[in-house]
Amino acid sequence: MPKGYVYILECNDGSYYTGSTVDIEKRINEHHDGKGANHTKKRLPVTLMYLEEFQRIDDAFNREKQIQGWSRAKKEALINNNLHKLPELSLAYRDKVASRTSATNKSRTSATRKSKTSTDMTLPEVGTEGTRSTLEDNTLKKTFRSNGKLLISGEYVVLDGAKALALPTTYGQSLSIEENSSNTITWRSHNEKGEIWFEDTFIINDGEILKSASTTCPPHKALEGVAHNTNIQIDYATADRLLQILKVAKDLNPTFLKNNQGYNITTHQDFNRKWGLGTSSTLINNLANWLEIDAYSLLQKTFGGSGYDIACAQNSTPITYQLNDPKQRLVEPVVFNPSFKNHLYFVYLNQKQNSRDGIKAYKALRSVDTSTVNTISRLTESIIASTSLSDFEHLVTEHEAIIAHLIQQIPIQSRWFSDFDGTIKSLGAWGGDFVLATSATDPTDYFTSKGFTTIIPYQEMVLN
Repeated sequence: MPKGYVYILECNDGSYYTGSTVDIEKRINEHHDGKGANHTKKRLPVTLMYLEEFQRIDDAFNREKQIQGWSRAKKEALINNNLHKLPELSLAYRDKVASRTSATNKSRTSATRKSKTSTDMTLPEVGTEGTRSTLEDNTLKKTFRSNGKLLISGEYVVLDGAKALALPTTYGQSLSIEENSSNTITWRSHNEKGEIWFEDTFIINDGEILKSASTTCPPHKALEGVAHNTNIQIDYATADRLLQILKVAKDLNPTFLKNNQGYNITTHQDFNRKWGLGTSSTLINNLANWLEIDAYSLLQKTFGGSGYDIACAQNSTPITYQLNDPKQRLVEPVVFNPSFKNHLYFVYLNQKQNSRDGIKAYKALRSVDTSTVNTISRLTESIIASTSLSDFEHLVTEHEAIIAHLIQQIPIQSRWFSDFDGTIKSLGAWGGDFVLATSATDPTDYFTSKGFTTIIPYQEMVLN
């Protein structure tokens, strides 16, 4: 299947036109010659404002349809690379999910703005695979984005070879990189509100990252010549972890930081980082795409885990994930679009669960056998194939009982929600983050009455 492109044109009357094509230069020329869409031929000249490249034309077509449903303000936020504004500009469900891009290998390019009166349109250089490249004041800025994750089945046992069902989320994280003229890496991380929650500066010397600015001076001071926001309280644990990740990335790609090249790096999450949707995995995958290293290797050398979260970061549809051995992963896109999805909800339990602690506790049990692995794999396949809400509820209840026995814990529904009229299943490491709830009616009032106010319908959470 050929590659595809999605583009946004600004017409002479100020309106926007969104289209898709397999040959971008030919299609843009057709628009200029008045041989394009009816909308553009009546509003010449047109200016290319935005361009995305996809590895498959069907992905490009789907993306076109998403953007066409957006408001003008939201399209302009996309054009101007103001990704953190997309969620707040969502006016309907289609807007909510459309702000998350396909994580299938693709590259996105913001075109340089030209005069509306000019009919000469030079196409901008398309960035490397997985990037959005924007030319700003002759400085190349690359942006990468990865999807968040949810593990519906196979938690824990996926580490021992069970087949798991994993869902990429509409929520995700972007990473933007711009070269600077100093021997430092300045880092700023923004939350879902666009606020800076972490900021630090790392020093480069002889191609090595030596330390962060936060470890060389007190928080109330700044390194000489290094800008420092005194309103941001340094998170030393995050600084140490980030320093570790960057050093491992340097080991995996020795050309990184060659000639002491410095960078300004900015991240934007469109979900609350306490939700457990993949703050770490989306960062790891974005960094791996930028540095052209293996994301799974970077994950194993920093956070560990099965790697299903990296698979979600890299895919835009539900997947099954299975480990035959630590280095052989089977990732297969699957059709999981249940007819009863309007009765599925994700509820945040108001606390972050450390998956590394959960994995450590599971490994200490050493109680899984081949029969259990095979049973969980069978249940995963049955869950994917389920056609009714009652069948789905029966399957997840059976799955929950097996995992509860395996890790020697009481299921979350028995502990906290025994009076709930429906089924509740833990996701990922038990004890925090989100649970999956099935209900014939909207369960918002029930969960709100118990103090759980973040309830997200399936269709708003899951990429499909």
